[in-house]
Amino acid sequence: MTELGIVIATRDRADRLAGTLRRLTALPERPEILVVDNASTDGTRALLARDFPHVRVLALPHNRGALARTAGVRALTTPYVAFSDDDSWWEPGALELAAKLFDAHPRLGLISARTLVGPAEDEDPLNDVLARSPLGPATDLPGVQVLGFLACASVVRRTAYLDAGGFHPVLFFGGEETVLAYDLAARGWGVTHCPDVVAHHHPDPASPRPGRPAAQRRNDVLTAWLRRPLPQALARTGALAAGARRDPVARQALRETFTRLPAALRARRRLPPHLERAARTLDGARP
Repeated sequence: MTELGIVIATRDRADRLAGTLRRLTALPERPEILVVDNASTDGTRALLARDFPHVRVLALPHNRGALARTAGVRALTTPYVAFSDDDSWWEPGALELAAKLFDAHPRLGLISARTLVGPAEDEDPLNDVLARSPLGPATDLPGVQVLGFLACASVVRRTAYLDAGGFHPVLFFGGEETVLAYDLAARGWGVTHCPDVVAHHHPDPASPRPGRPAAQRRNDVLTAWLRRPLPQALARTGALAAGARRDPVARQALRETFTRLPAALRARRRLPPHLERAARTLDGARP
């Protein structure tokens, strides 16, 4: 499928990446695949050259986190780009359906897919949250409007992604999706959950990503400082500080928040009023 490419950002997970690539290269859509290597030291690049010589590789000199995806989007020329992680892939036919939805809906900027987890194909809990979004449908968009998604189960219109600036550099990794959803919507692009587009995610329970829980809590607070009104930012910071008194993960998240806060304040840009109202509606629906 020449109109759709896949970007995979990876670092030091060669074995998992190989399994993902075997599935993606077998897709009937035959999308262009670009692996963006975040300065791996485990032989990832040698494996790619040996076992997947037809897969494009963009080797970064240092770990750029989620910004590796932006480097990949810039390197591709396909109008639509799907994201996979080194432990996720797409259901056969899902990308063809996504391309048809983008073709039929010119304002559509991002599709959030339905995610099936592990060999048992369990529903990711986020599926139900997105499907029940109180923002509802829009007449010129498929699915239901959302302001969140799972990066490894999303497809973007390349021009929309670049127009919004891609993933934010302050956040690096862990809950980085919300700011991109905000920025797409602020530029007028539709962000929707389309459950007929299906992705698979097989995280390794024996090898959790170090520091991810703290990064997600840190980025929830930084997202408020980047885009939300001051009372929301202060409230989320205060809640994290209160938790830090007894929770080591919260303490780590708070330290990392203060380290990144000056950069967040320099990049602060409030949501337009209609979008802030939508964000508050979603705040009220958060579990």
